[in-house]
Amino acid sequence: MALRIGPYVFILATLVIDAIGIGIVFPIMPDLMERVGAHDTAEGSIWAGVLMAAYAGAQFVFGPIVGSVSDAWGRKPVLLAALFFLAIDYVVMALAGTFWLLLIGRTLAGLAGATFITATAYISDITPREDRAARFGMIGAAFGIGFVIGPSLGGLVAAWHVTAPFWVAAVLAAANLVLGLLVLPESLPKDRRRAFGARDLNPFASFAIAWAMPGMAIPLICIGLFEFANMVYPTLWAFWGREMFGWSALVIGLSLSGYGLLAALAQVFVMPVAVARLGEGRLALCGLITALVGFMGFGLAGSVWAVALVMPLAALSDLVPPTLTALSANAADEDRQGMIQGVIASLGSLAAVIGPLVFTPVFSVFAGPDAAVRMPGAPFLLSAAIVACVLPLAYRLTRPGVQNRA
Repeated sequence: MALRIGPYVFILATLVIDAIGIGIVFPIMPDLMERVGAHDTAEGSIWAGVLMAAYAGAQFVFGPIVGSVSDAWGRKPVLLAALFFLAIDYVVMALAGTFWLLLIGRTLAGLAGATFITATAYISDITPREDRAARFGMIGAAFGIGFVIGPSLGGLVAAWHVTAPFWVAAVLAAANLVLGLLVLPESLPKDRRRAFGARDLNPFASFAIAWAMPGMAIPLICIGLFEFANMVYPTLWAFWGREMFGWSALVIGLSLSGYGLLAALAQVFVMPVAVARLGEGRLALCGLITALVGFMGFGLAGSVWAVALVMPLAALSDLVPPTLTALSANAADEDRQGMIQGVIASLGSLAAVIGPLVFTPVFSVFAGPDAAVRMPGAPFLLSAAIVACVLPLAYRLTRPGVQNRA
């Protein structure tokens, strides 16, 4: 199966634009929560966590359904529908003057299932099995590039108005939708599609099917727990930076862009070499170790210089999701790639439901005005503990033949 370069490049460009749209709003979250009534950063972090949980909860329910729909009807219509709903969501967020309207907007975006699910399945369709880890790494690089541009752009345009980033994100999503309508070919031939049945409407049925596949259980467990621990970054980075160092929206955006640049460099330059030399299992284990170091470093950092020193190691942990995704994709049948990507996305969504509801109260306890022990980095230390618990299980991925017995 030869790689089709044109569609591959378009999908990567789509993901870059998608990541810009997501990252562009991160720097303004503290100001946005203040705009709709939050009184301080601790309270604002909890409200922002509820928004993220609502988005992720909708995606958890509908992620496998979206993936199965793309297995039955093709990737292109599902991808374009997701872009349409994202554009609508950004408009709703821009116009919202109350927390409840923001909540409706984020839930609407979660219902769309996001572009990542179908885009990853698209890459699976056009990529040989042996190249999938590297290609999924490029998906991570595309997101990294988007996060280089998005937060910086968000911090800059927020100086004009707090809702300006949402309007920029809406325009980007709408432009991407139009471009997709014009140039994106379908990647899934009709003879490789499967029927969509009533069972596909049950997300838990998809989980059961995926769990029963040989070689699937361990990667899925590792993905779920890692994504849960990793939710501390999107949930609290802006609030932690504001509370610890007094960062403005612009500085928060620049710090996120710096992380995105490092992550993109890791995906482009480190990922292909590391996969070839270590294999997927060892690379996943090494990535989890760097994640552990990163979480501990941020949790204990007391200066901006310490943050800068830890960031390159933390960025290497972005090699974990594409590696585990490749292990899962290679264990799945070709007509179930969409479903598997939907299950993986739902695991991330479940983590995004639980993560903010866990991490924001911890942050509030240790960063609030009445904190008995002041330690705003405590949520990062909690993430480090979670990753430490994952390491023994991930070690099994380094043993020959273990995926076939998982």
